[in-house]
Amino acid sequence: MGGEVESIGIAEARSALAWWLDAGVDCALQEEPRNWLKPSSPRHATAEVVPQPNLTQPSHETLSELQEWLASSAHLPLASASARRILPHGPQNAAVMLLSDAPALEDYTAGQPIGGEAWALTRRMLTAIGIDSGDAYSASLSPMHAPGSRLSEQDREDYAEIARRHIRLVAPKRLLLLGDGPSQALLGKRLVDARGHIHKLEGVRAVATFHPRHLIKRPLDKSLAWQDLLLLMEDET
Repeated sequence: MGGEVESIGIAEARSALAWWLDAGVDCALQEEPRNWLKPSSPRHATAEVVPQPNLTQPSHETLSELQEWLASSAHLPLASASARRILPHGPQNAAVMLLSDAPALEDYTAGQPIGGEAWALTRRMLTAIGIDSGDAYSASLSPMHAPGSRLSEQDREDYAEIARRHIRLVAPKRLLLLGDGPSQALLGKRLVDARGHIHKLEGVRAVATFHPRHLIKRPLDKSLAWQDLLLLMEDET
């Protein structure tokens, strides 16, 4: 301290500045040296966003209220900004209620729980047992078309509870479970074990059979599905 200070020329200054720039120092330096080994100060913790639980206990007293809830609730399993909803359709007190597996892309494109070629086959199946498709109520176990997502066990239980209320409010004369999903959710059995038997769900005669999509891929199973349809339409004793 206090010694002579040698001045440098412009060329030397430019040379020193170029060195600092090459070293990555392109801003003003602080007056005091920085202790790079000093632990950094903890950041203030931001408030964690806690997702709302899936409120899946419907308490609706009318079918229209339940349908509106299915169309708008953000608390349904798999509900998200990217999920697409496929809503039920058909009359109350329907001749038959069709409860199918989660909708596929062709169902979303058609805007109904069973769409495309599968719906054309469904109409032929209904005609074969004397039921006009306009007298059938069609719904999916889950109204969400969310590619890449799968229902968890809890999701399935939640949708099973919704489906039971749905059945009570529709009050159909008969119920046809289409696919493995509705069978497991409402009967607690795989389709292979549930089909071929009469079941009762919310007081309604029910039969489980293959989804029409499956029958299009596996036409040899149509004879088994026909047996299930005949069982559904047998006179109750």
